[in-house]
Amino acid sequence: MVTYVVAIVLVAFIFDFINGFHDSANSIATVVGTRVLSPLSAVVWAAFFNFVAAFTVGTAVAKTVGKGMIDVNVVTPNVILAGLLGAIIWNLITWWYGLPSSSSHALLGGYAGAAVAKAGFGAVILSGWTKTIIFIFLSPIVGMAAGFLLMTLIYWAFRRVSPRRVDTLFRRLQLLSAALFSLSHGANDAQKTMGIIVGLLVSSQAIFAGATDWTRHLYLPSGDSVPLWIEMGAYTAIALGTLFGGWRIVHTMGSRITKLRPVGGCAAETAGAFAILLATNFGIPVSTTHTITGAIVGVGATTRLSAVRWGVAGRIVWAWILTIPAASSIGALCVWLLERAVP
Repeated sequence: MVTYVVAIVLVAFIFDFINGFHDSANSIATVVGTRVLSPLSAVVWAAFFNFVAAFTVGTAVAKTVGKGMIDVNVVTPNVILAGLLGAIIWNLITWWYGLPSSSSHALLGGYAGAAVAKAGFGAVILSGWTKTIIFIFLSPIVGMAAGFLLMTLIYWAFRRVSPRRVDTLFRRLQLLSAALFSLSHGANDAQKTMGIIVGLLVSSQAIFAGATDWTRHLYLPSGDSVPLWIEMGAYTAIALGTLFGGWRIVHTMGSRITKLRPVGGCAAETAGAFAILLATNFGIPVSTTHTITGAIVGVGATTRLSAVRWGVAGRIVWAWILTIPAASSIGALCVWLLERAVP
């Protein structure tokens, strides 16, 4: 059983890597789409700030996921592994089709689907899901409104400045906005995996109680704190995933939704980053994908509504709608199979 739990911890870090790989577009699509940075420079820049987030934020989101969404009394290693597999499989499907779906919602959906399949709907702590469900709808709207407002303010503030000077200035500023968004992305998304690992170790504490070898570090009596090794592992995994980049989704977000210039890229990244950091501060596991996509649409709409490719945006919205039920279904199927293979 010890080996099984350790293997699930490794799968959790693999999910975090895939999360960074899948969601690297969130951090780099705008800065690549505006040609401020080359793709290689962009992923290195984003990966660095994904990891830096470890030293700048707390663990409020991890605690929410770890003990505030699913009743820990029904959590078993099989439930955790099935939830992770549900999220990983859905992420790979949407990556293949170049759709920027939410890794966060895939993880939460897979986890909830596995728990419900194991113990019924009583396993779900409804109060813990309230903020998350609300922000499924709010995060793209907030991102869109913030992007639209910030872009409008920039247009007004620089209305008498030549386009060339504006372009030169915002090429430099976009490096800062890309860094800020990458930091916010790492801060919110890495914590979700941390919360899943904490839930696994708390539910498996009897296995490691009294251990005298290296496995004593896996003993976790409660979900009130997150061990340093889990934090460092999660941030390292998501940064490495970002470094490898999911280029199919980068193309969709960087050029297919709307045509961006450095000023627009800077506005979208800044608006998205502040919205995500605000949610992170309150322990809300939001979708960075939804937020930055909304911000990009908001920026594009300041030019004219037709500047946004609404057909592409519609496909993305459908991926958002399907993510939680699809990942839940896969997670439920996986726990059904695991219960028979690993009783």
